[in-house]
Parts: sequence; structure tokens; C-alpha cells
Amino acid sequence: MSETLAAVFDHYVDTDAAVLEVGCSAGRHLASLRDAGYENLTGIDLNDDAFELMADYYPRLAETGTFHTAAIEEFVPELPDGAFDVVYSVETLQHVHPDDEWVFAELARVTDDLLVTAENEGNSPKRGREDATVSHVNGEFPLYHRDWKAVFTELGLAQLLCEPGSRDTVRVFRTV
Repeated sequence: MSETLAAVFDHYVDTDAAVLEVGCSAGRHLASLRDAGYENLTGIDLNDDAFELMADYYPRLAETGTFHTAAIEEFVPELPDGAFDVVYSVETLQHVHPDDEWVFAELARVTDDLLVTAENEGNSPKRGREDATVSHVNGEFPLYHRDWKAVFTELGLAQLLCEPGSRDTVRVFRTV
């Protein structure tokens, strides 16, 4: 996924782009972007321990990036319109509860250029969920199945790319 994100970024934005990863965890994808020359990197994650791991595994990223421990629903509404050139998420938005879907409009609002999602859209018979709207990771964490194209195009973004993978579908949206 890190290679895919780097290729998308390389194609659509310059290395001086302000980037926000929603649900950055220990920063593997951000570290890959940093290695590709991106320097204005920000991440948010619920788990404060993730940033301790980041300091151990990706010390240069931890020293140069900006990181916040917060829920998306708490952090994003505080940001100004168009705060980031690129906002992206890898397997994070799929966990947003239906009562908090308003946060998708907030993500679109703070995106100045590109919004990239890499989320599980799997309701296919191959995955055994067919018409299910929610499944659970390890029997515990809810995973809400959504049509991300519909979610973000209904918020006024244009889909530029859709790449289904074995686990996730990568979608690139542009503000219009």
C-alpha cells in the first residue's frame, strides 16, 4: 500500500504538498512518503502508543512530522477549510460508525486538492458478506461497508481513480 500511495502522490501532487493521514498508526505509509521526498506530513491516530512505536521504527519521521492523538471526529472539525493538499486514509474510515458519517463531509472540507481512500469495500460473495453492512475484525472491531465513490462524489468530489485490490480498493478523489 505504501508503494501505491507514493505512486499516486507522485502522479498527482508535488513533494511540497501538505499531507494528512487519518489513522496513521506507527507511520509506515508516512515514512514511505517521507522517503519519497514529502516533508509536510501530519498524522492523527487514536492510539498514543503508536507514536512511541513511530519514534522507534521511523525516528526521522517522528522528529520532522506533526502528530496528534485524537479521534477524527474531534480533530478534523477544528481545521480550517482546505488545510491540507492531500488527505488520505488506509483502513480507517471503514471503522467510522454510521452516527458519525458527518465526518466524511469534514474530511472533504479540509481537503484542498486530493482525498485518497484505501478501504475495504468487500461485500462480494467471495468474501462471504454479500448484503452485510457491517462485519467485525477479530470478532471485535466493527468494519462498516460503504460505497466510497458514492460517499465522496455526493460531497462534491470527483473520482479520478479506482483500483480494486485483494483486500482494499484505492480511490483518488479531487476537489472541484
